[in-house]
Amino acid sequence: MSGAQRHPLTIALPKGRLHDRIHELFARCGLAFEFESRKLVAEDREGSVRLMLVKNSDVPVYVNHGIAGLGVCGDDVLYESGFDYFRLMTLPFGSTRMCLAGRRDHDPQQDHGRLKVATKFTRFAHDFFHQRGIPVEVIKLGGSVELAPLLGLAPYIVDLVETGSTLTANDLVVNEELTQIQVHLISNPAYYKFHYAQVNALVRRLQNQDPQGDADEPTAG
Repeated sequence: MSGAQRHPLTIALPKGRLHDRIHELFARCGLAFEFESRKLVAEDREGSVRLMLVKNSDVPVYVNHGIAGLGVCGDDVLYESGFDYFRLMTLPFGSTRMCLAGRRDHDPQQDHGRLKVATKFTRFAHDFFHQRGIPVEVIKLGGSVELAPLLGLAPYIVDLVETGSTLTANDLVVNEELTQIQVHLISNPAYYKFHYAQVNALVRRLQNQDPQGDADEPTAG
């Protein structure tokens, strides 16, 4: 930024399973960072990015309110948030499946044409089955949804499935894969418009480590 101080881009990162992979990707691009003990904000060594470590489901909230201009988040959380954002790139890790699952011994004839599902992803479940014209009752849970079929709360769950080992351990099976879930770098639309040059340069680094390469056009989502 000629003639003006360049401020670091602000990025909300999710805690949990994706953190190590994100750390590795940024380090390969020369954007190494470390969160000191119990601290939730860090900068890379060259001062290009300022990173905030937040709960996975809170990433779209921080991006929507402009606290972080960018964020790393999966399709599942983005869909549930209902916020507008720009999808800048799909990351090469973290993909999983959103599935309908239930007890191995459940008889579908007992459903009488109406599904009863327990899930953390209530917006997705409502929309998916309504678009198919399937009556559905959705029960929101915040914890281990695998318990719902075992304890009789609902015969089905809608949840993310990676290896399926948790389902197998609880005598559950996947009835149907509903959609693929991928992880994206997203941006607050207004933030992108003001910082597009810096953001595009970051995307180029993350995509192929080529500072002269062309970044993809952002897509709304």
